[in-house]
Amino acid sequence: MAVTFYDLTSVAGLKKLDDFLLSRSYISGYQASNDDLTVYSALSSAPSAEHVNVYRWYTHIDALLRISGVFNFVFGSAVVVSKLKDVELLSRDLLPSQKRQLPLLHLLRQRQAAEDDDDDDVDLFGEETEEEKKAAEERAATVKAASKKKESGKSSVLLDVKPWDDETDMKKLEEAVRSVEMEGLLWGASKLVPVGYGIKKLTIMLTIIDDLVSVDTLIEERLTTEPINEYVQSCDIVAFNKIFNQGSLYVVCLVQAIDAPTSYHSVKI
Repeated sequence: MAVTFYDLTSVAGLKKLDDFLLSRSYISGYQASNDDLTVYSALSSAPSAEHVNVYRWYTHIDALLRISGVFNFVFGSAVVVSKLKDVELLSRDLLPSQKRQLPLLHLLRQRQAAEDDDDDDVDLFGEETEEEKKAAEERAATVKAASKKKESGKSSVLLDVKPWDDETDMKKLEEAVRSVEMEGLLWGASKLVPVGYGIKKLTIMLTIIDDLVSVDTLIEERLTTEPINEYVQSCDIVAFNKIFNQGSLYVVCLVQAIDAPTSYHSVKI
């Protein structure tokens, strides 16, 4: 049976989604699917970090979309996201005989309708006050100033982080890597990939704002220096993709091929 989520713009809706994702990495199944795209599209912006599980899931799906677009998303189980409010949902699910036994529901619906009518009573053609004129001028000035600002480009990077040997604690290695915080840096999904002789490497995605973060500086001055170089032997740039925002469409341009990585090595003394 398909899962249904209601009114994800409300705190209650986000709370239910957060509870749902408590023990799940994806909306359905064990990999990203069309169900994740459906719920992702229903959220107008990134959720607050207060909703830990929703924020984790949203960040992961957003990173996948930036890296590979929608092409790697499998078919889901037709999840449903409804914009109905709680009162409308309750009214929809009750039988006529049950509705007559719930005068409180009727009162709530009347109150909701009255609030909607109040919004409709706004006089769009009334005389504009001085305060309204000033507010309109300030909004126009803000929009004009924002339009002059050039949006900084973004890049999506795929890194291979290699340990010293098979005895390196890979969990602590990943924690050390993710502990690096910089303005304009966002860590994404990761996985451990076998290399050989019992050694595994960490493959991790990150998104950077070009004007704020240099990948070379990140690796040379943060990831391969103390104290992180206790776990990290070297870092390879596997892929480097430029992201261009064209309205609501993200265009990704491959800058560096996967078969030509750039390597950086730590030196233990």
